[in-house]
Amino acid sequence: MKQADGTSERKHAVLRDAGKVLKVLIPLGVSAALILWLFHKVDIDKVKAIISQGVDYRFIVLMMGITVLSHVIRGIRWGIQLRAAGIPRMPVLAESVSIFGAYALNLVFPFLGEAWRCVYVSKRQGCKLSTVVGTDIGDRASDGIMIGLLILLTLWVAHPAISRFLDTFTVGKAIENFATDGTVWAVAVGVLIALVVLDRVFRRNSFVAGVNASASRIWRGFVVLFHMKGIGLYLVLTIGIWTCYYLETYVCFYAFPFTREFLASHWGLVPGLVVFVFGSCSMIVPSNGGLGPWNIAVMFALTLLGVSQSDGAAYSLVCWSFQSATLVGCGIFSAFYIMHSRRSRSKK
Repeated sequence: MKQADGTSERKHAVLRDAGKVLKVLIPLGVSAALILWLFHKVDIDKVKAIISQGVDYRFIVLMMGITVLSHVIRGIRWGIQLRAAGIPRMPVLAESVSIFGAYALNLVFPFLGEAWRCVYVSKRQGCKLSTVVGTDIGDRASDGIMIGLLILLTLWVAHPAISRFLDTFTVGKAIENFATDGTVWAVAVGVLIALVVLDRVFRRNSFVAGVNASASRIWRGFVVLFHMKGIGLYLVLTIGIWTCYYLETYVCFYAFPFTREFLASHWGLVPGLVVFVFGSCSMIVPSNGGLGPWNIAVMFALTLLGVSQSDGAAYSLVCWSFQSATLVGCGIFSAFYIMHSRRSRSKK
């Protein structure tokens, strides 16, 4: 009997380790495959020439500053949710560091940063991890709502470009077919109903009861989004975050000769919206900090606007590289801040 238990434990350990390895390898594989595909599609020599000679890096530096500002605003906004969930107030710098570190870690592994910032706040403030996770889910839910609204806005003001995407590219046709396939929606509803039934049948099981208890705490952390104090400021900060995100894309238009041409018509606001929304939607694909999916989505968007694939690839690679460098710098700052804070608290 003991031997059987030992064999079972070894199997569980192997499966657990295999799962951890796959969680790392799959995003790396996605990023590598998409980057290889990107390089196969473009003229690498032309991309190198654009990067070395055709970029006004003053605007790239401005983009990096806007990136930092967006994370500071996001940290302040998350602080409103945390306090509404009963978590003690943190200094603005600590709130910002929670976001700096999270986005830096997302470059290493998708969603690792989300887990880290929840653990960081939970340990720093001495509160339940599940409650913090709930506020994090609320934070991301509000982002999902914003992306949905931006997609609707883009469909309205940039309908010709979106129609070309759906009609021309295989990805666009696949998205359209998926969204209009009744079978897909029927299966999704069926799975949801099955999960609800299983939860009701096995609710007395200790594992299911534990999951439900954690889910309840997560839900309480999430719903504070709808009845918390400071909801007006929360909405203003949300608009501020997404305005910064949009400006990160828009400001880079000034850095490249082929995107400066967009500025002649209505200051390039609509092309900026198209590129921004395509890039934002690509982040649902698991990858290291958007490497691969984001680059290809942005290149697709610029191609729809008349930019060549090589030019679009150069734009996406420069913007992603410098934004990632910004996140790495913020992550290093966060590490030093956390070490200094721990030393200061230990001396008290």
